[in-house]
Amino acid sequence: MKVSVVLCTYTLDMYDHFREAADSVLAQTHDDVELVVIVDGTPEVYERVVDEYGDRDDIVIECNDENVGLLESRNRGAEIASGDVVAFIDDDAIADEGWVERLVRAYEEEDAIAAGGKMTPEWVAGKPSFLPEEFYWLIGVTHRGFADGPGEVRNTFGSNISFRADVFAELGGFDTDIGGRKGDANLQGGETELCARMREEYGRGVWYDPEAEVAHKVFEYRTEFRWLVDRAFWQGYSKRAMESFVDDESGEEDEFIQMLLTESAPRRLRNIVGSFPMVSLLQFFVLCLLTASVGLGYIFGIVRYST
Repeated sequence: MKVSVVLCTYTLDMYDHFREAADSVLAQTHDDVELVVIVDGTPEVYERVVDEYGDRDDIVIECNDENVGLLESRNRGAEIASGDVVAFIDDDAIADEGWVERLVRAYEEEDAIAAGGKMTPEWVAGKPSFLPEEFYWLIGVTHRGFADGPGEVRNTFGSNISFRADVFAELGGFDTDIGGRKGDANLQGGETELCARMREEYGRGVWYDPEAEVAHKVFEYRTEFRWLVDRAFWQGYSKRAMESFVDDESGEEDEFIQMLLTESAPRRLRNIVGSFPMVSLLQFFVLCLLTASVGLGYIFGIVRYST
């Protein structure tokens, strides 16, 4: 089974990180991998990629005429790809060498139509002690409570997700209006919307294999408290917006909130009462604040999309 991995990039500032991502794809244990690089409208980056990788037969390199954004770049990469499966990874991520092999196993053994895996943190500026693992999804990392093990989920992160090429084409790829729907640049979750449409069309979700790992680099700005609160608000807002675009009845967010309220918060509260450690107290406070921020964003979305 041939797998095409689409990797999009656009700025020289990220080139060293892009190189690590590209090299991790090229070092996969699966023996039939094609790397499709889409440079999003930056000729200097395109020239550098061609100079370094242009002589390889297992790489396709294209450059958009102008900057069109991540989702449209991914769609172009999927159109160019020649694999039976099209997978996606970001230029701030590093794939485990067995990543593609595990994805292929999902297609061959589980008859999956889409497959993804676990995002692990690569702390660039150190791990923030105040951030509870239940909210790692804010930094693009698989959070505590996401799944108990292998099985079907609604979607995985966009930097560790794949589709049968014919399914992706039939669905029309990512909705490129997600970031600009109704002039709204704050919408997030292109893979969420696509997978919701996939469930409507095929009645199936994404096969999740926690051993199909991709490390996501967590840069310093993503560990700043203010950034995390802001991110939580817009994630809640995006959840409500997605509900107005696609009929998604999977209820994964509702289950997550229930888990926070009935399991995580009480457990952390017991830890505080038992020993009163400062870190536990801080994480409990942040968990409550981020939950409230998500809720406020959701309410804002209700108001915005009801007008």
